[in-house]
Amino acid sequence: MDAPDTDHSTPRLLHDLLDATATARPDAVAVADSRDEWTWRTLVDKSHEAAVWLRAQGVLPGDRVVVRLPNVRESVALLYAASRCGAALVPLSTEMKDFHLRAVLADCAPRLVVVTDGAGDAVRALTDRSVHEVGVLWGELAPGARLADTGRPPADAPGVLIYTSGSTSTPKGIICPHAQMTFAADSINQVLGYRADDTVFVRVPLSFDYGLFQVLLCALSGARLHLADSEADAKLYTLIRETGATVLPMVPSLGGPLIRLAERDPGETSLRMFTSTGAALEQRVIEGLWRTYPGARVVRMYGITECKRITVMPPDEDHERPGSSGRPIPGTRVAVLDEDGNEVPAGTSGEITVTGPHVMAGYWELPEITARTFRTDPATGATRLHTGDYGHLDEDGYLYFEGRRDDMFKRKGMRVSTIEIEAAAMDVPGVRNAAVLKPAEGRDLMIFIESDSLTPQAVLRELADRLEAVKVPSLCRVIDSFPLNSNGKNSKQQLEAMLDAGEQAAR
Repeated sequence: MDAPDTDHSTPRLLHDLLDATATARPDAVAVADSRDEWTWRTLVDKSHEAAVWLRAQGVLPGDRVVVRLPNVRESVALLYAASRCGAALVPLSTEMKDFHLRAVLADCAPRLVVVTDGAGDAVRALTDRSVHEVGVLWGELAPGARLADTGRPPADAPGVLIYTSGSTSTPKGIICPHAQMTFAADSINQVLGYRADDTVFVRVPLSFDYGLFQVLLCALSGARLHLADSEADAKLYTLIRETGATVLPMVPSLGGPLIRLAERDPGETSLRMFTSTGAALEQRVIEGLWRTYPGARVVRMYGITECKRITVMPPDEDHERPGSSGRPIPGTRVAVLDEDGNEVPAGTSGEITVTGPHVMAGYWELPEITARTFRTDPATGATRLHTGDYGHLDEDGYLYFEGRRDDMFKRKGMRVSTIEIEAAAMDVPGVRNAAVLKPAEGRDLMIFIESDSLTPQAVLRELADRLEAVKVPSLCRVIDSFPLNSNGKNSKQQLEAMLDAGEQAAR
């Protein structure tokens, strides 16, 4: 299915979006966090000052700069600063545990790492790269400094490297060039229509591409970006009102709390639009948001980091086509293929594939996985992204997502890999084997462990030290030996059967 054709300007660099808006609206508020706010003029100044600092630390075009910070203004300035230097920003979650952080730092080999105040020594123990605490860094910026214009990097140079769970035991880096990122942001905004008078309330982490792209959408539209972090949970509804938030990007797990907060304290907000990505947003949550926030649209979307966004349901169609995630974003194409690579008719399920200028440039230092996922369309010669997700298109080209048939799943809106969790479990002393069962109806994420000495509680404690909270199973069962299939691999089908048999016996 082709999206409507659209006219896109010459490829831009990430900081071009900032500079254009700052020229047009220098004194309007660009970004705010819990401490203060910056105008567009100030954000430009801070990005230049940080770029000069980065260059003084030896950051050159093609380098990587790791930023492991919460949702704060400095993260935004560093994104644009890295762009000015021709370097790629690598945003990492502050919740990433040492088990994965060590591997990611070794994989992307950054020129330097920026972390929260007080975290420097702990991260220095994991890498030989230069580590800087953000408070110290900011104190070293030279007011009014400007990075000398020594030539622009090409638009196909990486602007960001986003690490996401995948089919390997550690997160893999997705190469996001400037051209693909600016195209995707512009195309998404053509549908969503962010405005200069919007306040976009961003609670999702900037280390998550969904959060990071809000920075670019605000730069394109001139909207005010308000950054909230995890400490905002208890007073989320109050902050939405106090900030005058008009747009709220959310993951499905936030839907229930938003509804309950509004029910406990009914009253008007300025919200005009929710956007949702991650796992599919349940219809009952959509209807609850309509009921408790009657002035707001609920926009359903579908995408993966490998191309950012695939489909968006136009805001004025949020009551139409329940279950659909919308149409392809402008300038892109979605095709649903059978096992032989042939397009299937409308209404027929198959693998969702995507072509367009938003398809990213592959996986960092993983050519074989890149070749399997980013393939050449034999008909056009263009790169076609094979998502590994399954769904169908209707007669009008609206996509219906059905699920993923491999080891990936979404939990609390975040993409998680069973292989990643199993690898962390195998790092626990005393574990001989591990197998994760994805969440299913009536059961949360579960792990089986083969061990003679460990208790389930001990295993879960060890996993909590190695994984972000969203990736830690709720349930653990320790057994003496694993059932294996004919290939010598763990038989998850037999493990599922063991669970079913145990539940029947209990009943």
